[in-house]
Amino acid sequence: MPDSQPQQPNSAEPAATSGALLLRGARLVDGRAVDVRLGAGRIEAVGTAGSLSSGAARVDLAGYLLLPAAAEPHAHGDTALTALCEGPAAYDPQDVQRRTTEAALLQLGHGATALRSHVRVGEPQGLASLEAVLQARRSLRGLVDLSVVAMPRLLTGAAGAEGLAMLRDAVRMGASVVGGCPDLDPDPTGYAEAVLDLAAEYGRPVDLHTDGADPARLARLAAVAGGLRPGVTIGPCDGLGRLPADVAARTAEQLAAAGVTVVCLPQGGCGAVPGGAGAAPVRLLRAAGVRFAAGSGALRDVTNPVGRGDPLEAAYLLASRGDLDPEEAYASVSASARAAMGLPPVRIEAGFPAELLAVRGDSLAGALSLAYSRVVVHRGRVVARTSAVREYCDSAAAVALGLPRQGRGT
Repeated sequence: MPDSQPQQPNSAEPAATSGALLLRGARLVDGRAVDVRLGAGRIEAVGTAGSLSSGAARVDLAGYLLLPAAAEPHAHGDTALTALCEGPAAYDPQDVQRRTTEAALLQLGHGATALRSHVRVGEPQGLASLEAVLQARRSLRGLVDLSVVAMPRLLTGAAGAEGLAMLRDAVRMGASVVGGCPDLDPDPTGYAEAVLDLAAEYGRPVDLHTDGADPARLARLAAVAGGLRPGVTIGPCDGLGRLPADVAARTAEQLAAAGVTVVCLPQGGCGAVPGGAGAAPVRLLRAAGVRFAAGSGALRDVTNPVGRGDPLEAAYLLASRGDLDPEEAYASVSASARAAMGLPPVRIEAGFPAELLAVRGDSLAGALSLAYSRVVVHRGRVVARTSAVREYCDSAAAVALGLPRQGRGT
């Protein structure tokens, strides 16, 4: 599904742009300190710290927690970074391509090595924004995997005929997922059925925006989506949390039976769904057995001017609200997000894809709390590194605790 040179990490060994890579002294969530050797885009070996040797480049990860990389199942590259635009945001193809590229690199730096970006097609920009995002995908190859969801405005009635034709063209151009927002169409059920029919015709997955506040509509969607492969994803579904508890539970059971995946947005909604607020009821969905993942949604656009697009923040919010424990919260933005996007699983074991995120910290809870320094590995090479340095002024307290001190003259 998924289609500037990366900054090499600082290390005592010469950096390599290809071939094998040895990650030394990382800590796993079970507490073990390990070396991990990567090659040909996969994990070749995992051993106790100091046990693996290699003539390849080496990266010292002492003090870092090593995790499967995050993935972002709900991005909007075409509208990202538009919060400070004076007047309406520009949708010139060059602007869209630049925003999509910058947003993807920001999210890569946070640790997401695979992104799913929802792109509007139809009036007023036609297919121009989609082509710009596809061009960004090509330019980002080797840095991050970017899959593209085509989102038409209308699909039913006379007005929807053009949208349906444009959606078909979008798939032929390279959109890897068929999507949209049934809530905006006068016939939401007809809209969803049109998307599902076209997706089945082309063998594409489906990813639909919906508030989820209409249980009858979700029940109909579940009824027609159950047999579709490769699968159906919906989100952000925050309206489920506003339904009576018994109605919401019954609806969640129907989604679970149909195998529908729900992607919630703990940081807030996105502009594609009208009237959204809050987040989906995570505990209720999990209790019903619904396939569940978490995404970031808006990245500094008018919907959320301070949106970070950070999957670890989504996990932090789920854990801090008590919806999930830290391990479950991180899985929602990593293993579950990858599953929602149809990507192969990642485990820190030999043979698995080398899609990894190292975060400074000694536990997952600590990493979610203070996840500043990060090293991101995609297809077996370091593609992004963020280093945070904290220093304190000279004081008795800082000296007593052995805290790092500011340089002279500061």
